[in-house]
Amino acid sequence: MTRTAELYACLYVEELPLQALLRLRPELRDKPCVVMDGDPPLQMVCSLNTKARRLGVTHAMTRVEIDTFTSIRVFQRSRKEEAATKGILLESVGVFSPRVEDRSENGAFLCFVDILGTEKLSGPPEVLIRSLLTGVRKNGVSARAVVSRNANAAAAVAKGVTSQTALRIIAEGEEAAALASLPLSVLELTEEQRETLRLWGIRTLGMLADLPEDELIARMGQSGQRLRQLALGELPHPFQPKEPAFLLEEHLEFDSPVELLESVLFVASGMLDQLIRRADSRALALAAIDIDLTIEGSATHTCTVRSSLPTNEKQIWIKLLHLELRAHPPKSAILALAIKAEPGAIKRTQLGLFTPQLPEPTKLDVTLARIRAIVGEGCAGRPVLTDTHKPQGFHIETFAVPAAYTSSPYTSQTRSTLRKLRSAENIYVTVQDDCPKTFVFRQGHYIIMQAYGPWLVSGDWWSPASWRLEQWDLVASAQDGGDLLCCCITHDHVLDRWQIVALYD
Repeated sequence: MTRTAELYACLYVEELPLQALLRLRPELRDKPCVVMDGDPPLQMVCSLNTKARRLGVTHAMTRVEIDTFTSIRVFQRSRKEEAATKGILLESVGVFSPRVEDRSENGAFLCFVDILGTEKLSGPPEVLIRSLLTGVRKNGVSARAVVSRNANAAAAVAKGVTSQTALRIIAEGEEAAALASLPLSVLELTEEQRETLRLWGIRTLGMLADLPEDELIARMGQSGQRLRQLALGELPHPFQPKEPAFLLEEHLEFDSPVELLESVLFVASGMLDQLIRRADSRALALAAIDIDLTIEGSATHTCTVRSSLPTNEKQIWIKLLHLELRAHPPKSAILALAIKAEPGAIKRTQLGLFTPQLPEPTKLDVTLARIRAIVGEGCAGRPVLTDTHKPQGFHIETFAVPAAYTSSPYTSQTRSTLRKLRSAENIYVTVQDDCPKTFVFRQGHYIIMQAYGPWLVSGDWWSPASWRLEQWDLVASAQDGGDLLCCCITHDHVLDRWQIVALYD
């Protein structure tokens, strides 16, 4: 039987709980740090970095033992930040191949990538895994990568090599030699198997591979044969790929409650850097950003900012977030910050040679946000008519830059300007022969010289908010011989009320 050709790249990230926390805290990466898991007083160390290990810190240390060290930074484990980091790592490897299998363990990230046939796109395996590690490091994560024909052998070598060896390629047929010096801890052994091999004096995979197969099976059963195949790098792996979802999300929990808006924006700036980098790697831009602030009292403060055109300019998003949070500040101190971005296609408008330059849409977004902060929400944008004849029959929509620029010829035509009065002003009107003759407006008495109308409009007769208006356009003169007044008045037959609603200039 001909064996199917296989080639896998294994990406391994140890101490994932700590790396997930330090990814958005680059200023702490050079300091000894540990992550505690569990509820007080039963907290224990679940993850630590090399600097903490050099001070004598080990896994499963209690909080009382950690408190004896004065220079160690202590974090509480964050499952949300681990999940976000794991998604970013799967997304990073998915750029090189759509066939990715997640085999993460507790406290470590491990995945297999099927790279067979990717040479023409990403180059030879050496180039591919270097590019893969570079992309992972840009996201603030340190990892190791191993390429092998056997997925299990690649995973064992990735766990067993030193941290100084970031990448390694195992040639076909050299799997057993690459595994020989590795300790048994790189295999998933049960307590019984570990104790049995310890009593036999087996400490490395090479020693395990040298055991006679028949005697090993006789003493340990089929699990013994499986362990020997793992030690030789011969155990086949049933590859089960799963396409990772593309989610632009970041989450960070503060060490202590934060009240200053500037501190929140400083942290959000680093999170936006990560989101923009990930979107840009897929030739996308950020179209909208949702902010979820976890505040004291188990409450959540949510806000959304949107750009008229998708953009990757971080300063624009920071300014929009600043204006939004200043207009709608949280009610109490902030405990955690989560950012979710909506990706959008990058739009580019090509103007003609003699077409005037359009204003930058991103600057328009900031200007509109500042206007909304002054006049209030729902009062800045573009008016859109509603399907009704009722007065004030329009609503305000968010202004959007058109996808294409169209120019229309300018026509010079003199027209009267209608200036609406908001709100309409009540007036006293005298009527003769069903036509208004005089009225009082702003303490002035006016005689109507010409009246045009009436025009009757009504609607919503089926609801309590029904309306029935009679509209007139008038040309009136002040009773004392003053200037003419051109206006529009209405008569509400439901409320029996006369109002002046607009002036003609």
